[in-house]
Amino acid sequence: MRILHTSDWHMGRTFHGVDLLADQGAVLGSIAELVAARSIDVVVVPGDIYDRAVPSADAVLVCNRGLEAIRAAGAVIVATSGNHDSPARLGAGAAFAAAGGLHLMTRVGDVATPVVVDDEHGGVAFYGIPYLEPETTRLELDVPAARTHAEVLGAAMDRVRGDLDARAAAGQHVRSVVLAHAFIVGGEATGSERSISSGGIETAPASAFDGVDYVALGHLHSPQILTDRVRYSGSPLPYSFGERSHRKAVWILELDANGLGSVERVDLPVVRGLARVEGTVEELLSDATYSDVEDHYVSAVLTDDVRPVDAMRLLQQRFRYAIHLEWRRPEGSGELRYRDRVRGRSDLAIATSFLTDMRSEPTAAESALLARALASVQREDEVTDGAAADRGAA
Repeated sequence: MRILHTSDWHMGRTFHGVDLLADQGAVLGSIAELVAARSIDVVVVPGDIYDRAVPSADAVLVCNRGLEAIRAAGAVIVATSGNHDSPARLGAGAAFAAAGGLHLMTRVGDVATPVVVDDEHGGVAFYGIPYLEPETTRLELDVPAARTHAEVLGAAMDRVRGDLDARAAAGQHVRSVVLAHAFIVGGEATGSERSISSGGIETAPASAFDGVDYVALGHLHSPQILTDRVRYSGSPLPYSFGERSHRKAVWILELDANGLGSVERVDLPVVRGLARVEGTVEELLSDATYSDVEDHYVSAVLTDDVRPVDAMRLLQQRFRYAIHLEWRRPEGSGELRYRDRVRGRSDLAIATSFLTDMRSEPTAAESALLARALASVQREDEVTDGAAADRGAA
């Protein structure tokens, strides 16, 4: 059996305010093409199908089109819910969807009830473990004292292994694939994931999955290998500029008669690149060095001596997809510059300069008021210091 592992679609997500639905639709189309080209039997999606618990109508429409394309390409789809999804909403109509080859495994109570897909070697049992929040799932998993993700995930996996043992005792030869949405020790976050630490320690060990042939993980957004059989596929698109050096991918695994045979990484097409550019507005608009990134999503760091006016509009004349900018003073650390500027100056001179920068140069009357206020503070400090000295002498 040939299985494609993808995850963390985050349908409906925006990127610095930019709607990504067109990009998301394109990458799901690429996955459907890969399913057809590589004769994939099953596509597994371990969570965060949507970016919000209540996705927009457009997000649902684009997602459904992607699922339909994957199904039409020949693959059964097995999916779980992640911490961004609403299990109840995602799983609504799951029984009807299953009849069409889309299996939505969102119920904690069903973790030991797999979807079994047959091939020439027998059956493959797909177990879906949705995102498990300790506080809300520990009772359902019969571990009332559990407080951590490791404990509730361990309880879920005990149920999975119990089902596998029962099948083996009944003479059934099944291989096993677990879908889980969790933060597993050894995984590296990219910065675009939402923390799942509410309700207990958020990480769980890879050893929790002992006893199954392959574990398809979701939650972290870059492809990662924790063990040969425990892997993150990552998201199909980058969702932060911290991911601009990542190449997005899926895993294609083959199960033979004895279990996991091979796993292959297949890179996904880049829908739109990410780039970070730095310089003055004039340099960024004219420097030929940046010609290759004019159609990328661009984050610009401006180094003009004075904060430019209307910089984003100017940059978008060249970089149509410039979506983020920051201004950085070219001198370096603001703290060091401030110390240099005030060194050797009187309190009155510093206060006068502050007023001038924030509003305008103070009048003579205002300057006199400042001087009296500062002198009053200085007298209070001298009195306080003198009293402390007297107490020390006593």
